[in-house]
Amino acid sequence: MATQQIEKVSIIPQEPATMPIPQIPPTQSLIHVLSRAMSDPSIDVEKVERYAALYERAIAREDEIAFNTAMMQAQSEMRHIAADANNPQTKSKYATYAALDSRVRPIYSKHGFSLSFYTGEGAPEGSIRICCKVARGGHTERPYIDMPADGKGAKGGDVMTKTHATGAGVTYGRRYLLAMIFNLVIGEDDDGNAAGGDTISADQSGDLQALIESVNADKAKFLRFFKIEHLSELPTKRYQEAVNMLNAKARG
Repeated sequence: MATQQIEKVSIIPQEPATMPIPQIPPTQSLIHVLSRAMSDPSIDVEKVERYAALYERAIAREDEIAFNTAMMQAQSEMRHIAADANNPQTKSKYATYAALDSRVRPIYSKHGFSLSFYTGEGAPEGSIRICCKVARGGHTERPYIDMPADGKGAKGGDVMTKTHATGAGVTYGRRYLLAMIFNLVIGEDDDGNAAGGDTISADQSGDLQALIESVNADKAKFLRFFKIEHLSELPTKRYQEAVNMLNAKARG
């Protein structure tokens, strides 16, 4: 009898086909879970609600961290602001809101902040509450300050109408709040020292650094002379003075 040969066939198990798992954006993951809970009665709704609460707290914490980090970065770019107006009653100088705004708005806007001023409730009698909505992304803070609005002067006499007093309270409140939010330093312009007015550009700062090195000047003494901590803080109107001084050292 002929021997029947059986051909052996090696069977290699195949990996089951897999579908790529889509990456659900964080802002949509909660909606996805809630949609399942609404359509599938077997899902524990209480667990979904607890998950949603944890999710919201985590997102809020991330937004707060981003807010604080951006605030630190914005404040690091804000310099001393010179007073640009006089108060004849107190015989003192101060920085107007326009002066503050022109210096800090480009910086805080670049870092994603927005400010909205409004009046709120709860101020003591004879005062007006000025509030500010400071927002960045999903995080918002609402500092406020109560300002007198009774029209009384420093000696207690009536110096303005209630309407004018309210307007003055709003003006002062916005100015004070803006300075408090970003921890601004305001003072008189001491002949251009301490970064009063515009400061030099990055190119000018680089040119000064190169000039200091070329004439072998003492940079620490140079900074102390102009009462600044960094070359970038040198007022524009003193740039030529700095260049002349360094060139004089080179000639001498």
